[in-house]
Amino acid sequence: MTGVIAEIGGLAWTVGAFILALSIIVTVHEYGHYIVGRWSGIRAEVFSLGFGPRLVSWRDRRGTLWQIAAIPLGGYVRFLGDSNAASAGSGDTVDPALARQSLPGAPLWARFSTVLAGPVFNFILSILVFAGVALWQGMPVATPEVGRLHPTPPGVQIGLEPGDRIAAIDGTPIATWQDLAKAASDLPARPSHDWTVERAGQNITVPGPHPSPALLTGIAPRSPAASAGLRAGDVILAIDGEPVTRFDELRSRVEAAKGRPLLLRVWREGEGEADYTLAPREQDLPTGEGYEKRWMIGVTGGGTYFDPATRPMGAIEALGTGADRTWDIIASSVSGLWAMVTGQIGSCNLGGAISIAESTGQAASAGGSDFLWWIAVLSAAIGFLNLLPVPVLDGGHLMFYAYEAVAGRRPSDRALDILSALGMAAVLALMILGLTNDLFCP
Repeated sequence: MTGVIAEIGGLAWTVGAFILALSIIVTVHEYGHYIVGRWSGIRAEVFSLGFGPRLVSWRDRRGTLWQIAAIPLGGYVRFLGDSNAASAGSGDTVDPALARQSLPGAPLWARFSTVLAGPVFNFILSILVFAGVALWQGMPVATPEVGRLHPTPPGVQIGLEPGDRIAAIDGTPIATWQDLAKAASDLPARPSHDWTVERAGQNITVPGPHPSPALLTGIAPRSPAASAGLRAGDVILAIDGEPVTRFDELRSRVEAAKGRPLLLRVWREGEGEADYTLAPREQDLPTGEGYEKRWMIGVTGGGTYFDPATRPMGAIEALGTGADRTWDIIASSVSGLWAMVTGQIGSCNLGGAISIAESTGQAASAGGSDFLWWIAVLSAAIGFLNLLPVPVLDGGHLMFYAYEAVAGRRPSDRALDILSALGMAAVLALMILGLTNDLFCP
């Protein structure tokens, strides 16, 4: 009975986190349509968060009905004269006196800007969230300097202190973070090393662990590690009884297992040691030249037992960081979609609503910053997907407007109806494929 209650509670948490994240993203997206449409002289009749029966509503002084509907899986803005899925009808049913305030009767630039604003606002949300996280976390200082220390498993010696500047490890000079990363890959897999640090103006040597221990810094949603219950901050002590000292050893042993179940001995702060069994899964991993298949358990690592010392980050620098991260998500989305279309990777890489909901729940469970980060990732991905040139999506509307700009006339209503039906069929097919992958793909 207790297990059933826990499962119900976990499901409720996942669903609640998913609805909250989706509501934030949809609200920002639709508000982009609304506000730019308003600025362009187009009247919004309804702004709805959700679909179906109306739960709560109010009307503002401009005549727009704002509502929250019963099915919280999206939202929409209905503009005056917006009578078909393509948002590009002739507007014949609109009072001629109000034609300029309708979507069909507005100038091409106004319609184009209004439709484009939804995805753009999604990108802006991503940039701002990433920038906010960067401002909060700060930027690592240029020289390797110890910040906050992490808890370590019993027996791990760490004589480092916050503020120490790392000068050498086992006699290898360290001047930059890149030097530290190279040293981590070159050092032998021993439990203890000699760290030379500058402290209070003097160089001293203290004992310390390998600079890249088998410390998990992230867990991929819906991965073998997530399913087994591993968490960020866990330290892998052994695999099948063989000690593990550095993260590279974990990676090589997972690859060597070729899908065979592995027994991991794991230390977790506050809980001590425990065993976890999981089987690596073969996945398509992006490389600089395409994709390759690797056996993985869904963890990231390579961190140390301390955070780098940081410096405050300026607003402009943070916004640049947010823009870079948003662009990386867009670029990886383009690359992944193209790889699926061309057959470089399997269709199982396309997740559906279930996988997105589970990922959102796991991000929310990891903490507020992880949840915000995931919202930023989803917002950028949804903004990109909406720009695909598929009728019924924003990109399809923009495609119709581009045709109008080049041809000097709008597509016929019949062509719009046919293309919109095809677009809706394509979107539904992708949704069904994603759901099928969630249920049946490993």
